[in-house]
Amino acid sequence: MPWRETSAMNERFNFVVDAQRGHFPFAELCRRYGVSRKTGYKWLHRFEEHGPQGLADRSHRPHSCPHATPLEIVQAILELRRRRGWGAPKLQRLLQDRFPKRPPPTVGTIHRILDRHGLVLPKRRRLRRAHPGRPTTPIDQPNAVWSADFKGQFRLRNSLYCYPLTVQDGFSRFLLGCQGLTAPTIEGSRPVFERLFREYGLPQRIRTDNGAPFASNALGRLSTLSVWWVRLGILPELIEPGQPQQNGRHERMHKTLKARTTRPPERNLRAQQRRFDAFLHEFNHERPHEALGQEPPASAYQPSDRAFPRKLPPLEYPAHFEVRRVSRNGGIRWYTRWINVSHLLGEQYVGFEEIDDSLWEVYFGPVKLGRFHEQEGNIEDHYGRKTRHQRRKVSPIR
Repeated sequence: MPWRETSAMNERFNFVVDAQRGHFPFAELCRRYGVSRKTGYKWLHRFEEHGPQGLADRSHRPHSCPHATPLEIVQAILELRRRRGWGAPKLQRLLQDRFPKRPPPTVGTIHRILDRHGLVLPKRRRLRRAHPGRPTTPIDQPNAVWSADFKGQFRLRNSLYCYPLTVQDGFSRFLLGCQGLTAPTIEGSRPVFERLFREYGLPQRIRTDNGAPFASNALGRLSTLSVWWVRLGILPELIEPGQPQQNGRHERMHKTLKARTTRPPERNLRAQQRRFDAFLHEFNHERPHEALGQEPPASAYQPSDRAFPRKLPPLEYPAHFEVRRVSRNGGIRWYTRWINVSHLLGEQYVGFEEIDDSLWEVYFGPVKLGRFHEQEGNIEDHYGRKTRHQRRKVSPIR
C-alpha cells in the first residue's frame, strides 16, 4: 500500500470540511487533527472570509519594527551612495553631519541597506586551484632539487625596498645565488636563473612556494617562469600553501642571511648586493654546516652535467598522443571547436592522451594539466576546476 501524501493546505481544508459536517464535537475534531481549539477557530474564520486561499501560510513578518532605520535616513543613504559612490564607513560619517541629533546607523546596517537596493556589486570570485600536496622528491644528490624563494623584502637606507632572490642546492646546502631585486617579477628573476644555469648547469627540479613569479592559478599552477623551466627539462615543484617547513633547509638559510646582511641594511641596492656576495662566499666556502659534519657546503657540491642549451629543445610526446599548438590567445582548435587552455602556454605544444571515450589527459611536457572532456568542451584540472569555454572566432592554427 503506497504512503498517502498530504500537505498543510489539504489538512486544513479537510479540517474545515469535517467541522462544517458536524460529525464530531469541535474539541474532539481538534484532537484528531492535532491542533488547539484556538488554531481550529482561526482556520474556520479565515475560510469564511477568504475561502480556500485563506488557508495558505501567511508571512510572520511583524507589522512594525521599533529598531528599523527611519525612511528619511534610508533615502539619504541611497542618495549619497548614488551621488558620491562611497562605501558604508564614509557614508556613516556624512550622516553624522546631516543628522547631528540622531545616532547614525552602524556600518553593517548601511551596507545591508545598500545591498537590499542593489547598490553593492558582488565581489568577483578569484579562481583558486587546489594543490597537489606535499612534495616528496628525495634530495639524495647535488642538483636533484634546487630551492628558490624571495627573502622577505626590507627597506634600504635610501627608502627603496630590496627583494633578495635566493637559490640553493637542497642536498649540499650550497647557496647558488643571492640577488637583490627591486620587485619579485619575472623580468628580474629570469636573468638570475639564466646566469645560474649557465654557471652550474640544470637541476632536475626547482622547489618553490606558490607565490609569483614561481606559480599562478593557471592549469598545472604554471607561471611564465615555470613554463620556461619545463622547456629546459626542469620540473617545477611547489610546497603546500602556508607550510614553509616543507622547504625548511631554505628557510633556515634565510634566517642566517637576514642576521648577517640586513641588520642594519645598506644605503642602496649596489652596496647591499656587495654584502650579499660576501655572505654567499662565506656561507659556501668558510662557514661549517652542521648537517654536513661541520664541513662547508662547497665540499659537498658539484655542478650539474646538464648544460644550459643555446636553444630551447622541442617538447617530445609519445606517438599515441594528440599534439596541439596553443595559439597566442591561449586556446586550441579541437576539430571545429575552440578550447580554452591557458594564455601562459601561448605558442607552446600540449599533448592529449585518450584514457576513455571522449576523455583525455592533457600534458605540457611531463606536467599533467588536467582532463579534457570532449563532450563539454573544457579542461578540468585534477581538483574539479574547469577552464571557461570561450566562443570566439580565431584564425586557423597553421
